[in-house]
Amino acid sequence: MYKIDFANPSSVYFAGIGGISMSGLAEILADAGFQVSGSDRTKSALTENLEAKGVKVFYGQRAENITSDIDCVVFTSAIREDNPEYIATMEQNIPHLTRAELLGQLMRNYKTSIAVSGTHGKTTTTSMVSEILLQADTDPTLSIGGIYKSIGGNIRVGSNNCFVTEACEYTNSFLSFLPTIGIILNIEEDHLDFFKDLADIRHSFREFAKLLPADGCLIINADIPNYQEITEGLSCKVITYSMTENAADYFPTEITYDSMGHPSFTANTSVSDAEPVRSLSLGVTGAHNVSNALAALALADYMQIDSTVTAKALADYTGTDRRFQYKGSIGGVTVIDDYAHHPTEITATLNAAQNYPHKTLWCVFQPHTYTRTKAFMDDFAQALSAADNVILADIYAARETDNLGISSQTLQSKIQELGGTCHYFPTFDEIENFLLENCTNGDLLITMGAGDVLKIGENLLGI
Repeated sequence: MYKIDFANPSSVYFAGIGGISMSGLAEILADAGFQVSGSDRTKSALTENLEAKGVKVFYGQRAENITSDIDCVVFTSAIREDNPEYIATMEQNIPHLTRAELLGQLMRNYKTSIAVSGTHGKTTTTSMVSEILLQADTDPTLSIGGIYKSIGGNIRVGSNNCFVTEACEYTNSFLSFLPTIGIILNIEEDHLDFFKDLADIRHSFREFAKLLPADGCLIINADIPNYQEITEGLSCKVITYSMTENAADYFPTEITYDSMGHPSFTANTSVSDAEPVRSLSLGVTGAHNVSNALAALALADYMQIDSTVTAKALADYTGTDRRFQYKGSIGGVTVIDDYAHHPTEITATLNAAQNYPHKTLWCVFQPHTYTRTKAFMDDFAQALSAADNVILADIYAARETDNLGISSQTLQSKIQELGGTCHYFPTFDEIENFLLENCTNGDLLITMGAGDVLKIGENLLGI
């Protein structure tokens, strides 16, 4: 594998530079004095930000973009072997790395490298951890999988003392990382276009845990079934947390919710040198965020951050873009946008909505990829049935071309079989018109999915 010499900045080209993680890495290297360039299909706020920092961005991926003066090409996982830039790189024998390999090498430059993994909750927990570290004046370098208002984007370049990043299991990319502290939030079936089954996924998380050094630490959710299978024989310190009382090193009691669905709870721990009992309040909604906060709290205690700083940071944290994000209101209808695209995430979001002020709950859901939709068809139907009214958009294909013989109408039939009210419309215009005619004052409208479904709420609001 090609090794980047961070002490001697060189020329690095990012194929797929507009991605949330790729753009962050490009910015870190540009800030470190590297000559950074790259390409993507279309202009975006992320690419415009890079261009403002002097990064050359090509729109459209073409072989001629790859020139002999490039020292290394970094590929996003979306780049396939038939991509013209990939072919040109191979033909010119230019050194190359995957995004995950570059991120792993980057981690070597930091005294403490924190990797937040799990099927769900990575962006939120990474942001919670980031808020704590920022308020503790640790000057962290941050790479977040969403836009976080506290840093004005998805990346923050700080000192080489502490680095925080999300660690995604898809294509086993997190196995290229070199963390000193790891967090595993949950392990469930997902990305079944890559993994064979849940056992295969659990094996990858076990391999991720084994990356941690003997003087490192793994923080893991003890609510993961048979989590000991992941932690058995590890040389590093292991800290557990759970939503069940007395089931782990950290657990909550006395959970209550305010009028906006924000939880308060008592955090309990048996870990030495940590306050055994403390009261915490969150600025985000839902019981799932109590679990995320426990992981962040365990990390803060492990890093010996003052408990009052941690408590204030968790209260101040109000979320990242597309995570139960308030977008505005129209005609007395509150519009929320959420990235949920897995049945467990949908359930967590709709459960959180039950504690949020509303008369009728509307959910506009855009399924993400045919593979995921087919694999979880019944689970999607069950999860979405928690909404009073469901509107389905067409499946967002993303990287896939084979529809596997399914459509959103297949999911609509499943929801209706369960007794749910569900409508399907093939265009966003039709969905917007239906909502304008049927949503009334006091209703809560959630646009949901990992594609471009957020445009529906934004179009209604005129933003």
